[in-house]
Amino acid sequence: MRLLSGLFAALLLLQGCANAPLRGTGDLGVVIERATGSVQVVDTTQRSSLGKITSLGDLSHASLNFSRDARYAYVFGRDGGLTKIDLLLQKIVKRAVQAGNSIGGAISQDGKLIAVANYEPGGVKVFDATSLELVADIPAVGENGKASKVIGLVDAPGNRFVWSLFEAGEIWVGDFRTPARPVLRKYRNVGKEPYDAMITADGRHYLAGLFGEDGLAMLDLWNLDAGVTRVLDAYGRGEQKLPVYKMPHLEGWAATGNELLVPAVGRHEVLVVDQGSWKEAGRIPVHGQPVFVVARPDNRQVWVNFAFPHNDTVQVIDVPSRKVVHTFKPGRAVLHMEFTPRGEHIWLSARDDHKVLIYDSERFDLLGELPADSPSGIFFTHRAHRTGL
Repeated sequence: MRLLSGLFAALLLLQGCANAPLRGTGDLGVVIERATGSVQVVDTTQRSSLGKITSLGDLSHASLNFSRDARYAYVFGRDGGLTKIDLLLQKIVKRAVQAGNSIGGAISQDGKLIAVANYEPGGVKVFDATSLELVADIPAVGENGKASKVIGLVDAPGNRFVWSLFEAGEIWVGDFRTPARPVLRKYRNVGKEPYDAMITADGRHYLAGLFGEDGLAMLDLWNLDAGVTRVLDAYGRGEQKLPVYKMPHLEGWAATGNELLVPAVGRHEVLVVDQGSWKEAGRIPVHGQPVFVVARPDNRQVWVNFAFPHNDTVQVIDVPSRKVVHTFKPGRAVLHMEFTPRGEHIWLSARDDHKVLIYDSERFDLLGELPADSPSGIFFTHRAHRTGL
């Protein structure tokens, strides 16, 4: 009887699978709903919402990474929660509260490890991407003997993770080719209070912005023995200390061929940086203090959003001419922007209007909108195949 019951259950399961529609994940995405601790799973082809996943904790500063097959997303919550969600079944696979306060994470080059950067108690924890079992716990204790917040955690080629220590002013590189026995390399005295970091799309250069002084600390991952160098000394709050309403995220920098377009901290400007010399090559006046400077996939345009009180406005820069070619007000508190994989559309989150807006990136026409509860981050699955995202 047990055997018959088991066979009957298996047949029912197979019948359910046969009736379920098959689909890929390449045109899926996730919208963070920060006020309700939930996310929406969206379809970028149909420009529609497929469903909602709830009970994800504090998502007031949430980010996520996608699995190698783009079926799963790993959501990093401000409450220290790490949640693995299934985009196809639209459900939580596993959730662990791994720290008191976390600020983001990264997935390894081979897709087998998830690393989380923690503010409280500090340090980096690394988990198995399938089971979410803890693989490594690395306290962030600097040369001064004190614990530091970890920021700017990114993945790098060679199954490495790179991160910065805020209070200690250090950059660490962790080699996880043997996950249970990671090899750490530490760079001391890189600058005062690194507050965020990014890695170039080729995985070569890691740059940490410095909150306590102007300039950035750069590490060439092709030449670790060269140590950390200071670049772009004009980047920062400048000679005249201006109020900064929201620090820009360095992962929002736009790489356009051999140049970077970056937000000038505290200024109504976008800086143009030559990636060969790492020197400033120009400045573009914009509407307010820029937060995200996002390149369209063809690199012809860069879209810019702004800190309060100008966060109802978005501007579009034409890269060849370095001129603003379009300015508009899509909604209140535009927090994030994400292009579809080939760049024909861009999705914007308007937090205070509780909606996501979808625009044609060439004609700037509004194509549609989706209701969302205080939306912030928008993440599409093509990120699964890009270093540093």
